[in-house]
Parts: sequence; C-alpha cells; structure tokens
Amino acid sequence: MSIKGEVKEAAGYIKEEAYEHGKSAKSREKAQEGRDLRNEGRMEDGKAPKTAEPGSQKRG
Repeated sequence: MSIKGEVKEAAGYIKEEAYEHGKSAKSREKAQEGRDLRNEGRMEDGKAPKTAEPGSQKRG
C-alpha cells in the first residue's frame, strides 16, 4: 500500500461524506469528486473501487 493512495482514499472519503447529503447540484458534484478521488486511491493500492450506492452499507 502506498501512502499516496491511502491519503487520496481518505481525502475522497471525507469530501464525499461532507457533501453527499446536500440537495444542490453543486453538492452532488462535490460528493462525486470525493468518490472519484477515493476510488483512485483504492485502485493505486490494488483494491477494487467502491461501486455500491453511498450509504447502502454494501461493501464492494
């Protein structure tokens, strides 16, 4: 696991959590940016990207 991948995953998680409950288009866009960053970090570390819908508690 790389430090860079772990940092990207953590930062993406925080950004997604901060914006995922917003109703505006800007909030949804920011939440998606967070998911993309989190998945980029996961792929750098050789993990599968998260594909479950946010908040569903499914692991993937």
